[in-house]
Amino acid sequence: MNATASRPADRLALYLDLIRWSRPAGWLLLLWPTLTALWLAANGFPGLHLLAVFTLGTILMRSAGCCINDVADRDFDRHVKRTAQRPVTSGAVSVKEALAVGAALALVAFALVLTTNALAIAWSFGALAVTLVYPYAKRFVSMPQAVLGVAFSFGIPMAFAATRGEIPPLAWGLLLGNLFWVLAYDTEYAMVDRDDDLKIGMKTSAITLGRWDVAAIMAFYAVYLAVWTWLGLQAGLGALFLAGIAVAAAQALWHWTLIRDRSRDGCFRAFRENHWVGAAVFAGALLDYALR
Repeated sequence: MNATASRPADRLALYLDLIRWSRPAGWLLLLWPTLTALWLAANGFPGLHLLAVFTLGTILMRSAGCCINDVADRDFDRHVKRTAQRPVTSGAVSVKEALAVGAALALVAFALVLTTNALAIAWSFGALAVTLVYPYAKRFVSMPQAVLGVAFSFGIPMAFAATRGEIPPLAWGLLLGNLFWVLAYDTEYAMVDRDDDLKIGMKTSAITLGRWDVAAIMAFYAVYLAVWTWLGLQAGLGALFLAGIAVAAAQALWHWTLIRDRSRDGCFRAFRENHWVGAAVFAGALLDYALR
């Protein structure tokens, strides 16, 4: 470790890079469906306490997940141009240091969950387990994005647990639908690194789907939007929610124009802009409840 990297300010900069602080799209992808579920569970504004718990908890757990993922993938990441300079892979942050940062963030998130109720606390252990399993799924599962889909959707049943003290079928339906959205945007992400992943033997949905990748992504978007539309209507949402769904669908069609030629830049842009799809759905639900 050089003298510059040992200064507290520079260590902090490395930790912020480790948790992708400058790239908020990652935690926004988790936040929007979680907040939408929170509003559905509460039939409107859930209160400042739960809003703070789930917003901060989402950011913290996504950040902890980055630490775990980078430790698990450090030997693979050095062979991928886009990830070769990540702090753990480059050696700027040690494995023990990254794990310590991840553990500290997860503990703070757990402290937030402790302010809710027993059911939410119990399910938080399930969320942690899936977070730990995902980085290793890429070695063994042909569609590891499905495992990520569960991890990125776990805030949905937890929102219902914290709000209602139960997890109704609506919550599991939303989780299932959201899983297809994760499959869509993470397959776009996997398309960026497909050539490198083929060389190092990593398993991804982009590789498994092959020439059907673009068609599958659009099908994933369609299933996600169809499931959430139906469930939203069943929950009593109306025209403004449907308007949000329509905006999300328009964005999905725009993403098709970005990924249809499978260029790295187009696929990466589609992935980075995906949080606006979730934001549109959440805005529709929020406005539908607010303007009744």
